[in-house]
Amino acid sequence: MAVDASGVTVAREPAGLAVPERRNGPRRVWASWRAAWPFALAALPLGLLGLASWFGRHVRPSADEWCFLPVVRDHGVSGLIGRFWYTDNGRLGNGLLVGLYARFPVAGHQWFGLVSGVLMLGLLWALTAQVLRRTGHSVPRGVPLLVASVVMAVFLFATPNTYKTFFWPAASVSHTVAPVLACAAALPLLRARSRAGRVAAVMTVAVAGVFMGTLSEEASVVALVVLSGAVLFAPRLLSAGAQRFARIWSLAGMAGVGVGTLLLLTSPGSRNRRERYGAEGTSMLAPESLLGSLRGFAHILVTVFSTWQYVGAVAAGVLLGLVARRRSGRPSFLLPWRPLPLLALGALAFLVSGFLCTVITYPVFGAQVVTTERTWNDYLLLYIVLLVTAGAFLGGRLRQYRPAAATATAAALCAVAVLGLVAPLVSLGHDMQVRAERWDRQDRALREGAARGATELPYTPVPVARMLEPFSNNGRRVWPAQCVADYYRLEKVTYSQRLP
Repeated sequence: MAVDASGVTVAREPAGLAVPERRNGPRRVWASWRAAWPFALAALPLGLLGLASWFGRHVRPSADEWCFLPVVRDHGVSGLIGRFWYTDNGRLGNGLLVGLYARFPVAGHQWFGLVSGVLMLGLLWALTAQVLRRTGHSVPRGVPLLVASVVMAVFLFATPNTYKTFFWPAASVSHTVAPVLACAAALPLLRARSRAGRVAAVMTVAVAGVFMGTLSEEASVVALVVLSGAVLFAPRLLSAGAQRFARIWSLAGMAGVGVGTLLLLTSPGSRNRRERYGAEGTSMLAPESLLGSLRGFAHILVTVFSTWQYVGAVAAGVLLGLVARRRSGRPSFLLPWRPLPLLALGALAFLVSGFLCTVITYPVFGAQVVTTERTWNDYLLLYIVLLVTAGAFLGGRLRQYRPAAATATAAALCAVAVLGLVAPLVSLGHDMQVRAERWDRQDRALREGAARGATELPYTPVPVARMLEPFSNNGRRVWPAQCVADYYRLEKVTYSQRLP
């Protein structure tokens, strides 16, 4: 205690301690919200992905997988690769990935959605972050994750048949995972800083191209179209220092895809598949085939353009454009962006690749190309990326006017689009649960019958989401029936209308 000149006793602060400065409460809350909102908004699509992965526990083998499982059980993954090459379709890369999950029969199907979902999300997240870094932009933390998760949500769940897109492993490997893996081949390119890094990037894309050519014909077509565009239009898109290497990298990728595609098309399995579908003597370039492909693709475009949930991709792009800032002193491999030419080239790549994918599938599926939605995914990912890019350009323009209102509107649209996908997913999850219960009940009965020495047992179709099942056409025996018998080590299964 001490007495000052006025005689009033005052308290002194202990030495070394200072009165903390009072902070502005509202400003501190606003700063915290600005840092947290990307993660809060990303929680919606991530929650949707989590819900879908949880529903994955209801996935059971069906269609082609009835035939994969006995081969992997008896001959291993190499046996399935050999069957693909010599008998089924010639897809060596496809046989490898299918064999990896078929090694764990039912569990492999149940875990496939979670594993593939995490893999694809991680790759798209890394790609988004690397593209922003190499274009000299910085964004708040969480924005790359937000963009990647929204892209994943609309890619997987805005499709007319989510089961075949995400839950059916055989289709997902060929048409959902494949285009994401093709995009991931650009990661070494984006990270290359030295001569050794550039060499590694070229070698990686060449090997990835060969693998892609033996994994998915449609994803290979999209890759060839995009890489061709990069070679032709590099002077209009890339800085002078990046053009030469980008062209070398693109040509290496095209060469790899060409080698892989040649391996596939000349395989015995590919010839058998064309003969099986009556496509061996059908030219995809015949006038009637081209006209049928054009009609089918037009029908597909009407379905895609009328799916309103894709607005979520545009909204995510707007948010990206609103918050992205140029980093001073950071060079960009792109020329100063001119939105209309870049978007026009992207739209052209989407239309050309989509039509070509329809052309190569039309001889096999005919008019049913409009209902084989799984084959759309190979070029739909390019469409979604185009929407995000268009949104980013729009967001950059809106930043100059009312950024707060634009951010709120885009966030709301993003949330509404993602929430609009919840109800169909929940309905599908219920159907999957019903099917899983029926499938498990029949599985127990067939296993018990086989253990008793039975050689012929009844089988009741348990379809979901328009999946092909034995006897699914009013009791008509279709090809998976014998595969079901092989799976349970029976000689034959017969049609039954009632579950055991």
